[in-house]
Amino acid sequence: MSTLSQPGESQIETVVVPRTSDLGGFEVRRALPSAQRRTVGPFVFLDHMGPVEFNAGSGIDVRPHPHIGLSTLTYLFEGQLQHKDSLGSDQVVGAGDVSWMTAGSAIAHVERTPALLQAQGFAMHGLQVWLASPKEQEQGPGHYSHHPANSLPVSDNLGVSIRMIAGSGFCLQSPVPVLSPTLYAELRLQTATSLLIPTEHQQRALYVLEGEAQLDGEPLPVHSLVVLPEGENATLFAESDCHAVLIGGAALDGPRRINWNFVASDPLLIDEARRRWAAGDWPQVPGESERIELPPARH
Repeated sequence: MSTLSQPGESQIETVVVPRTSDLGGFEVRRALPSAQRRTVGPFVFLDHMGPVEFNAGSGIDVRPHPHIGLSTLTYLFEGQLQHKDSLGSDQVVGAGDVSWMTAGSAIAHVERTPALLQAQGFAMHGLQVWLASPKEQEQGPGHYSHHPANSLPVSDNLGVSIRMIAGSGFCLQSPVPVLSPTLYAELRLQTATSLLIPTEHQQRALYVLEGEAQLDGEPLPVHSLVVLPEGENATLFAESDCHAVLIGGAALDGPRRINWNFVASDPLLIDEARRRWAAGDWPQVPGESERIELPPARH
């Protein structure tokens, strides 16, 4: 298969404009899943949170809720989050850190603003993604790991900085224990610099957080997920200082159902997870008495 684009050939397969929700003054843009694109590599969910300024006394408090069949990855550009889960993890996640949780057959967790930060007011900006587990690992054990910012590999050359958040690419390998071939990189390009995006991963998509950029001469919209054609090299050019993320990896080993916080290849696994959470038959987060109740089933 040729990796050279022909003159006039678009290097943009799909553009997904995220749905935007206002969660009490806290704006979240959801790029995956969407009607235009359900998945990119193992990524089945992408939320862009903020940026937002919280006043003293306010913050985020997501009560215990369940997951199956996925890994969640939280990555912040500003702010902090406290992660607690039913494995006993209790970790404050700072800007540039990776918070990685694999649900397996059943896990519950909490996400909230640390009390000290909430007392003084703070800025929050970040991304949360879900990656579907391969079928053979959907019902495996749960896992949590925290990866400090200084543990993530970085390439900084000629005005182009690449930080490998998870997976591999550009001769970088993240320590995050992904379950399938994955690409998740933070990109920072100075004005008038460029980056060749190779075909080392089957599926790829760009999300520009800030700045003006082009992909092989085509302008890239900010805050939209731009899916690249498979098997084609592409060149990202920064018309101004540009901040973006690149996601991708191998295509999933079959379709996935997403129902509330549950992801599975078999809808029966979702039915069983809903039944168990509703019945209270689920691992508990130590020290937590409240929880998010099961929403009504969608018909």
